[in-house]
Amino acid sequence: MRKLFLISIGLLIVSTSTFAGGLLTNTNQHVLFLRMLARDASTQIDAVYSNPAGVAFMEDGFHLSLNGQSAFQTRTITSTFAPFAGFGGNATKVYKGEASAPFVPSVFAVYKKDKWAFSANFAITGGGGKATFNEGLGSFESQVAMIPKLLKEQGFVADKYSVNSFMEGKQYIFGLQLGATYKITDYLSVFGGARINYVSNAYSGYLKDIQANIGGGDKLVNLNNYFTTLAAGAMAAAEKFEPGSPEYIKYMTDAARASAVAGETADMELDCKQSGWGITPIIGADFKMGKWNVGVKYEFNTKLNVENKTKGTLPAAPADPTKDKFANYRDGVNTPHDIPSLLTVGVSYEILPILRASVGYHHFFDTHAKMATVQDPATGALVDKHNYIGNGTNEYLAGMEWDICKWAQISAGMQRTKYGVKDNYQSDMSFAVSSYSYGFGAGFNVAKNLKLNVAYFWTDYDKYTKDMSSYNGTGMPGKDVFTRTNKVFGIGLDYKF
Repeated sequence: MRKLFLISIGLLIVSTSTFAGGLLTNTNQHVLFLRMLARDASTQIDAVYSNPAGVAFMEDGFHLSLNGQSAFQTRTITSTFAPFAGFGGNATKVYKGEASAPFVPSVFAVYKKDKWAFSANFAITGGGGKATFNEGLGSFESQVAMIPKLLKEQGFVADKYSVNSFMEGKQYIFGLQLGATYKITDYLSVFGGARINYVSNAYSGYLKDIQANIGGGDKLVNLNNYFTTLAAGAMAAAEKFEPGSPEYIKYMTDAARASAVAGETADMELDCKQSGWGITPIIGADFKMGKWNVGVKYEFNTKLNVENKTKGTLPAAPADPTKDKFANYRDGVNTPHDIPSLLTVGVSYEILPILRASVGYHHFFDTHAKMATVQDPATGALVDKHNYIGNGTNEYLAGMEWDICKWAQISAGMQRTKYGVKDNYQSDMSFAVSSYSYGFGAGFNVAKNLKLNVAYFWTDYDKYTKDMSSYNGTGMPGKDVFTRTNKVFGIGLDYKF
């Protein structure tokens, strides 16, 4: 129980993203993305992120954009495991996590002069939210749910249990992007730059007051207190006999067994913080002719490790480090946290002077990004988590914008996200579910050089079902069904000096 609880806390860090994009990447950097989505061929201020080579086709001068987004997400895991019936009488439980990012800022800047353009962007490029599971998760409650069965095997009568559990995790990847764009010809431009990424993760949780109905009935008792008292009584009884005598050995054996159960059912708390940094090289190109524009961007894989600062007590490390299930979470240890490389391609077309359409494609090379190790359920060996990704994430985007008058535009778009993860990648602490995202909004030219953007964006997630012959290593069958909800509000100002 203690072991699985600690693993659950540690893995929660990779599941707190509340934005659009890949497993660790946020692509909704600007409100223009929220209200149109297909921005990979943009030549406006948001191109600093979505199509940095496209800024060469902006007007000369200094451009600045300030954006704020609010994101809210629920994560729902419906877990079915027969022993859960001992906690309320139902074998199916719903664990709901609330994730929120009330205010997420981003800043874009471009200085354009003749053939050159210099750009900068600061944003939360990954994560950006806090996930809270007020009733814990099935992955470690399943171990507590096995207590009545284990007690019966040791001669105790019990068929009910209860536990007080809580989990919370948050993740932020702050990104500062700098680069330069050069217009080679009237139709073609290229970009080169880099993004400095800083990771800041924090997660905590507890498992308290584990109880069971020792002796049957409806009365539950705290197991740690019960078996601590039982162990003390057995020790006191053993002291009445000569060491080595049959009675002494019996009572000492009983005391040892009771002490072991008391230790396994003690209250547990953990607080862990992680930090690290890495650099992402970025290149891009843009081709613009007549009513057509094509943008291409490639972000290289970001080599990144995070270092743990962990409070709490982990089990002692084994002699063989390859067998250490807690290697990723020990204080001072560095673990892989790579950001996958990304290829984006976008095409835009001016249907009419007042009507534009765009399409886009994203591919995240997830299989090349190293992640923390997880235990293979079949062999028990520790393997890199990215081995459970069959293929990288693919995204398909489309959007349109219409100038309804000289001072206002409306737009809408959609995105299909398809993940390539396998069953062993998915867990209630960290799961990726394919989805459809939709956004709409408006832009208002409130002054000659000032534009206001507003948008609403939401995501409809598929359901992913994971059947297990041994639910979380318990030896009994069970299943988890994963899904989410997501909504984002955004507002931003674009200004040209």
